[in-house]
Amino acid sequence: MPRPIILGVVGDSAAGKTTITRGLVRLLGEEHVTHIAADDYHRFDRRQRAEHAITPLHPACNYMDIMEQHFREVRAGRPILKPVYRHQDGTFGAPVYVTPRQFTIVEGLLGYHTEALREVFDVRVFLAPLEELRRKWKVDRDCSRRGYTTDQVLEELDRRESDSATFIRPQRRFADIVVCFVPGDHGQFDAEVTLGRGLVHPDLTPFVDGDQRGLTIVDAGTEHTLAISGGIDPGYAATIEEAIWDRMHFASHLRSERLGEFTVGTQLHRSESLALVQLLVLYHLVTARASVALGADGLRVAS
Repeated sequence: MPRPIILGVVGDSAAGKTTITRGLVRLLGEEHVTHIAADDYHRFDRRQRAEHAITPLHPACNYMDIMEQHFREVRAGRPILKPVYRHQDGTFGAPVYVTPRQFTIVEGLLGYHTEALREVFDVRVFLAPLEELRRKWKVDRDCSRRGYTTDQVLEELDRRESDSATFIRPQRRFADIVVCFVPGDHGQFDAEVTLGRGLVHPDLTPFVDGDQRGLTIVDAGTEHTLAISGGIDPGYAATIEEAIWDRMHFASHLRSERLGEFTVGTQLHRSESLALVQLLVLYHLVTARASVALGADGLRVAS
């Protein structure tokens, strides 16, 4: 059996990591995906962090060496005994036995902080939403799900700012795909997707049409950025999606109408820009798996 394909999704707290990966898990099938939260490798619980005056964004607050060891084991297809951090109350639970499946998705804060970690991933995604938007998402999430007050969340964001600037944001330079969501003019989020040189991305230049239908490209040397309007015409978005699916015809069994779905409260919504982002990531996952199945070590062309 080919080794697992490893996707890294890195970004600051409440950057949208779970929103991006949820649709991918639905397409790939939960029975084929192992999920690992890098937060499980925190060295200190919530009370201890307060006593040490350290944030979870600092490498010293995490067992980086054990993370490196475990991720290498997963890439090799070997099981691990993974620690568990419980966000609900900020304490640790009993470790769990994790067996790698066809795909492994690792979400976290420091996934690209060391070279040993970076080498594990077949596909590296970094999420960098507009900071004002991320702060709103964090307040909404932590107040509704983690028992914080608004003032507590805002104070914690201020405490974390220095570590975020020092340790989290610099990791974007190691990503194959950097995704920045910003509020658009259509009641949806626009997506700015920077495609790095580490992987060969699908050529979408035939679909660039200025601002008329919602897709533009900005060249920047060795990488370029797709600007996907949240108000992109759904029919035009479907045409672009079809072109990407054609590039991975061997994975046509994964096709689904559920790409781009997200929830606000109990309301289910769909975003065409989110769907295109998810499909670009999916493209790299399934082509990497096909490459590994044929005996290669993956598709990476540069670090």
